[in-house]
Amino acid sequence: MYTQPAALRSVLDSKYLEYCLSEYYDLGQWGECLFWLRGLNDTYKVRTPNGFYILRVYRREISESDVSFEISLLTQLKVLLDSEHTNVAEPIVKKDNSWYTVLDAPEGKRIAVIFRYINGIENGLLDEESCFAFGQSAAELHSAMDKVILNQPRYNLDTRFLIDQPLERILNYIGEKHEAAPFLFQFASTLKERIIAAAEQGLDWGICHGDMHGNNNALEKNTYFTHLDFEWSAKGWRAYDLAQVRARKRQQADKQEPLWNALMSGYRSVRAFSDQDEMAVELFIIARRFWVMSLDVAFIHSDNGALDYTVDWLEGFVNEFRKTNIV
Repeated sequence: MYTQPAALRSVLDSKYLEYCLSEYYDLGQWGECLFWLRGLNDTYKVRTPNGFYILRVYRREISESDVSFEISLLTQLKVLLDSEHTNVAEPIVKKDNSWYTVLDAPEGKRIAVIFRYINGIENGLLDEESCFAFGQSAAELHSAMDKVILNQPRYNLDTRFLIDQPLERILNYIGEKHEAAPFLFQFASTLKERIIAAAEQGLDWGICHGDMHGNNNALEKNTYFTHLDFEWSAKGWRAYDLAQVRARKRQQADKQEPLWNALMSGYRSVRAFSDQDEMAVELFIIARRFWVMSLDVAFIHSDNGALDYTVDWLEGFVNEFRKTNIV
């Protein structure tokens, strides 16, 4: 007998969340729990007499060990970061001194964590001053991460994560006999070889943010950046972290180089970033796009639907990858 897998992601009712969570936190009476944002995870804005808080309900695929890793990282960084430029999101401890709650959702178990609300704005990094300040902040974050001690098992942001697993996911979706499959296989293999060759020259390796594109994962207040959304944090190449900032699409083409140079100057005013690291950034921009393509695939059947991920979607990525001249 076939059983329908619980794949689709529900939007959990605010009253249900208040019922499940409010008694476990010392936040005061909940005046409102507003569904705020549907991203990879679901975000709610909670209002109490003590102020606002952010409630994150992770998607079903996120395990307790994933959340435990993220919280351990954040709580250590809160202690290690003593800076005029940099802070991180602060999870709120429950009355029993634990950090998260496992909820029963229609699709399966989902984990909820409450964070302190961050006052700030999303900086578009459209001027050199902002880029310099963000570079300083990114470097301070990496420096603090070098001091973090984590005992939880965790994957690495290596070529297996960036290339091998995405290739398998993409080929499983389009079919290994698809006419685009040979090119994607060759493209991925060559890109992997180039990254390995670059890494052998010596690249900065350590805990990364994992999603440092500088858009919605850092809020600024008076050149003070608070970093959030550490869901993809793991050990990896720091050039991969900065590649995500380099590849931002909101900047005008003629300003990209000056803005990148300003960001690099800010970063290097705090910690080293070698010429080899900077040269590798372009490779990791491409690897990031390949990983993003596979992330699209990962959520087609459970969240996004297939309508927007057919011929045009595939051709768009293939044409983009051909223009890189990797193969």
